[in-house]
Amino acid sequence: MSQIVGQGYDEFWNCEKRYRVLKGGKGSKKSATTALNFIYRLMKLKDSNLLVVRQVANTHRDSTFAQLKWAQERLGVSDLWNNTVSPMEMVYKPTGQRIIFRGFDDVLKLASTTVPKGYLNFVWIEEAFEIGREADFDKLDLSVPRGRVPEPLYKQTTITFNPWSEAHWLKKRFFDNSSSQVATFSTNYLINEFLDSTDRVVFERMKKQNPRKYEVAGLGNWGIAEGLVYENWTVGKEEIPESEKYKWKSFFGLDYGYTNDPTAFIAFKANPIDKKIYIFNEFYIKRMLNCDIAEKIKAMGFSKERIRADAAEPKSNDDLRRLGLGRIMPSVKGKDSILNGIATISEYKITVDPACVNTVRELSSYAYSDKYNERGQRLPRDTENHLCDALRYAFYDVKFFRPKKEKVFEETDSFISAEDLNGGWDF
Repeated sequence: MSQIVGQGYDEFWNCEKRYRVLKGGKGSKKSATTALNFIYRLMKLKDSNLLVVRQVANTHRDSTFAQLKWAQERLGVSDLWNNTVSPMEMVYKPTGQRIIFRGFDDVLKLASTTVPKGYLNFVWIEEAFEIGREADFDKLDLSVPRGRVPEPLYKQTTITFNPWSEAHWLKKRFFDNSSSQVATFSTNYLINEFLDSTDRVVFERMKKQNPRKYEVAGLGNWGIAEGLVYENWTVGKEEIPESEKYKWKSFFGLDYGYTNDPTAFIAFKANPIDKKIYIFNEFYIKRMLNCDIAEKIKAMGFSKERIRADAAEPKSNDDLRRLGLGRIMPSVKGKDSILNGIATISEYKITVDPACVNTVRELSSYAYSDKYNERGQRLPRDTENHLCDALRYAFYDVKFFRPKKEKVFEETDSFISAEDLNGGWDF
C-alpha cells in the first residue's frame, strides 16, 4: 500500500478523529491520497458510506468524481465499482455501499441526504476554502454524519483545501483552537515522490518569481495580508435585501490572454453609496479564441451587457462585436491609470462569491513589488492580476452610476456617460 500511496500521510491515513482537516499546497497529493483512503476505507468497512461535498455541485465531475475513479484504478478495483454521472454516484457492487456527491449551493438538499444501506458516516469536503460561510458548514455538520454507528465504524468529516487566506474561518475554527476531536495536517509538494523534475522546476520558478504565491501554493502555508494590493476583501455571499437593490448595479470586465496567460472575465455588482463590491461570476481559461470567448459570455447570459475589455487589443474587441457582443468597450487607460484604479477600488469592501475560486486566488497573491514610480509610489507586480485587471477595467464605469431610490434600475438598464456620447456608441 505504501508503494501505491507514497510517503508522508501515515497519521492522516489512520486518523479516526471526528474532524480530519488537511491544508496543503498544489502537488502535495492531498486530494489523491484522500481519494485513495476513502476507496480503501469503504471496501474495508462494511456498511460505511461517503458524502462528498463542494461549494458548487456541478464541479464534482472533473474533480472529486474523477479523483475517486482514478483511485479505484490505482488500487486495481475498478471492476468492483459502478460509477454513474446521472445520478452522480459510485456504488460498491459487492455490498451496495455508496459514494454520493452534493454541493453547498443547495444546503437544504444537502442536509437531507440519506443512503439506502448502511450508515452515512463519512463526509469529505473538498476545496473547503470555497465555503465562504461557517454557518453553511454548521448546517451540514449538524445533519451529516448523523446518529450512532456500530463499531468498527466511526463518524468523520474530512476537510481538504489550499490555505489562500489566514482570515478564512477554517483557520480560526480548526487550527487556532485545539480540540481532542480535531486533527490538523499540513502538506506540500516536497513530500510528493511522484513528481518529476519538470514539476519541481515549476515550483522553483514560482519561488523566485512570486514568493507570496509559493508560500501558499508551494509550501501550503497560510496566505497573509501583508503587502497585498487589496486587503479589504472576504469570501462569502452578499445577501441584498429588496429595499437595497436600487443601490447596486452589475458591471463586467474582460482581460485577454492566450498561451501563457488566461483570458479572464469578471462580473460584479457595485454599491457606490455604501462602498461595497460583490464579485459573483468569472471565467479564467487559457487558449481561448475570440469565438470561444463570445460563446462563453453568451452562455453565461451576459451578451447584452456593457463589457470593458483591454484597450490594447482593438482587433479582438472588434471581433467580439461582430460575434454578437455589441456592447464591448475598450478600457480607459492613461498615466497612472493602474494606481488610480487600485486606489478607487480599495475604498470599497469586496465580497467574493465562493464559486469565484480564481478571483480568490488572485486577491490572495496580487501584491506590491519592490519597484516605485518617479513619485515614490509603490507599483504592483505584473503577475497574478488578470481578473484584477478585468475588475479595474470595468470599475471605470462605476463612477457614472448614480443610484436613485425613487427608480429601481433593472439589470438591463443602462446609463450614458459623456464618454459614450463623445464616442458615438449606439446603445
